[in-house]
Amino acid sequence: MAGPLAGIRVLEFSEIIAGPFGGMLLSDMGADVIKVEPPEGEPWRLFAQFVPAESRSYISLNRGKRGLTLDLTKPEAQEVVRRLVPDMDVVLVNYRPDVGEKLGIGYEALSEINPKLIYCDNTAFGRKGPQAHRPGYDVIVQGFTGLMALEGKSHHDVPVLNALPSADLSTGIMMAWSICAALYHRERTGRGQKIETTLLGSALALQTTGFQVVESADLDWRNRMIERLAEARNEEISYDELKEARLNIRPLRAVALYYRVYKTKDHYVVVGALSPQLRRKLCDAVGFEDKRLDEPNYDPTTPESISYAKTVVKKVEALFRERTTDEWLELFDERGVPAGPFKFIEELVDDPQVIANDLQVEVEHSLVGTVRMAGPPLQMSETPLAVQGPSPALGEHNEEILASLNYSADEIAALREAGVIR
Repeated sequence: MAGPLAGIRVLEFSEIIAGPFGGMLLSDMGADVIKVEPPEGEPWRLFAQFVPAESRSYISLNRGKRGLTLDLTKPEAQEVVRRLVPDMDVVLVNYRPDVGEKLGIGYEALSEINPKLIYCDNTAFGRKGPQAHRPGYDVIVQGFTGLMALEGKSHHDVPVLNALPSADLSTGIMMAWSICAALYHRERTGRGQKIETTLLGSALALQTTGFQVVESADLDWRNRMIERLAEARNEEISYDELKEARLNIRPLRAVALYYRVYKTKDHYVVVGALSPQLRRKLCDAVGFEDKRLDEPNYDPTTPESISYAKTVVKKVEALFRERTTDEWLELFDERGVPAGPFKFIEELVDDPQVIANDLQVEVEHSLVGTVRMAGPPLQMSETPLAVQGPSPALGEHNEEILASLNYSADEIAALREAGVIR
């Protein structure tokens, strides 16, 4: 059976993570995705190469696409784009704010050629406001949006980047999601449209409760925090001191006990008990009492409450170290306590749970051979997702794509000689 986007054609101008991830998700749904790169290759392809012009990062984000190299600064390359666009359903652009127009691939230019085109334009900060002109990567948006400060991690008094590029990856999902919605809208109305996604918007959406103020309940806390942050910028205060001040304003919460990782006798175990019923089950299974569960008007902000919370956490941590991870998991399964083992990503390649749910795929890359990687993250009963192939080698499909646009062999050779393609 064909995927839900079978027959949809996507022209992708992207690099690094967000756009490539979005394009790969569309490919898994059956779309024919043509990835356009400069003749030397996009930066992520060239980062930490393990064979010439191939990196693990690039391979992991570009499977199932056809590769076309074009020097978009040259008029001949822009002519190739103009020939492609009439048959495209989607154009996906993941460049700096000013690049699309300069290269002749902006929305106005391409929608004039194909009015039904769905054009997804991703920027770091959006096209309005004082930050709009800035190029941006995940690290910059993490720093701007508070994602980097969310966990309070620092090294030598400097905030530390979260290893997972959450702003980039979530934006890739936003791009694929919005494109699917726009395709549905076009199916009903016949009209294309422009979509604007941003790393900023994705990073804020991910933080949900963190980016929220309930005026009747949170205003005093927020004002104190803002005042403290403003003072810190004018004082000789370190990041670690500021982090500690912020934690003091946010009292130790009950989830510090019920939603976390514990050290066991031989490894680690993860528990997640958020409802009162599940918290009681955890208490009974581990063998401790938490008086907070029986006090409906318990105030966690008092000094006594914070002291009690720290004491009970230490007690429970000691209890968890008395048994092995497998012993805890067996007990929690019996008692209905949500829990699971702690693992590193490298351990999951051959994990039976991953394999049983078809979350690993194997593809044959034209240069590097067999690649095992994470497969489509969801399935659909009537239009199942499937990997369309490996990531393209640099310029692998140049002749195939150009020939489909009625370029002759001599014309293709001339484009190569002129440096328009690789």
